Amino acid sequence: MRGFARTLLMAVILFMAAAVIGFFWLNHQYEQFLQTPLSIDEEGLELVVAEGSALKGIASDLANREVIKQPRYLEFYARSNDLAQRIKAGEYRIDAGARPADLIQQIVDGKVIHYSVTLIEGWNFRELMAAIKAHPQLEQTLTETDGAGVMKALGEPELHPEGLFYPDTYHITRGTSDLALLKRARARMKRYLEQAWQARDTKLPLKSPYEALILASIVEKETGVAEERPTIAGVFTRRLNKRMRLQTDPTVIYGMGESFDGDIRFRDLKQDTPYNTYTRRGLPPTPIAIPSGAAIDAALHPADGKSLYFVADGSGGHTFSATLEEHNRAVRKYQLRRK
Repeated sequence: MRGFARTLLMAVILFMAAAVIGFFWLNHQYEQFLQTPLSIDEEGLELVVAEGSALKGIASDLANREVIKQPRYLEFYARSNDLAQRIKAGEYRIDAGARPADLIQQIVDGKVIHYSVTLIEGWNFRELMAAIKAHPQLEQTLTETDGAGVMKALGEPELHPEGLFYPDTYHITRGTSDLALLKRARARMKRYLEQAWQARDTKLPLKSPYEALILASIVEKETGVAEERPTIAGVFTRRLNKRMRLQTDPTVIYGMGESFDGDIRFRDLKQDTPYNTYTRRGLPPTPIAIPSGAAIDAALHPADGKSLYFVADGSGGHTFSATLEEHNRAVRKYQLRRK
């Protein structure tokens, strides 16, 4: 019996020693795992975490892609630090040099890849929708992308879509819908226009924020030099006050629609459409483009002065005149220079 007891004791001691050695070896391996950068090249790693993804699946995917060698260590780290249930769905770019803890923290913080979509001032609705439909990271959900279909989807079917979306660079994540982006741009324009209208100059010949938006769109299309926006707005404001026709080519071009071939002719100025400000007084029925915030501000705070006319000077800007005689001289001067 004594021999058996001695043998059993030795077995227990050896087992405990092996367990201790095994524990320290595993702990060393685990610590080494945490301190070793992930196997990611210089371009970084693109990682997509789907909605409802489990940590085990993420770890397995990373192991299959040879980013990590011990997926269970990654799971243990996240669970032991109460992070496993806090991961967020999205598309991530993990930088070269990142360690396992960095990866887990990034998907817990939701630091996803952001893409940009730029809506440019001066675009018409057709150009805006073409850019949205061409963006590879936007999810295309709209079944009808004409003006009526889009405004119905936005819950404002009574409105014409032109000019209603604020021009800016919007940051999105992969899978953002086209409708979600349009809602953001629409809400931004509504806020900006409402605030600008509240701060407008008094005695403007504008009856509503929408009329300000229409005038701002014309100012936007006529402006080649940003600093001229208030001056151009001043010309149009004085013409409206005097019940003069605005006589601005961009409105005529807009009214021509797809028949415009890049060249506006004298007969086009005579062809009556709801947008022809050579044949009709007042503002056209809708905006003709997306106005910038600066154009809205100019329409609501036009520059003082006496000028009623302007003509392009060939350098991007304009020459302004108070009388038709002065204007005609300027026209002849710049027409001769162009020839």
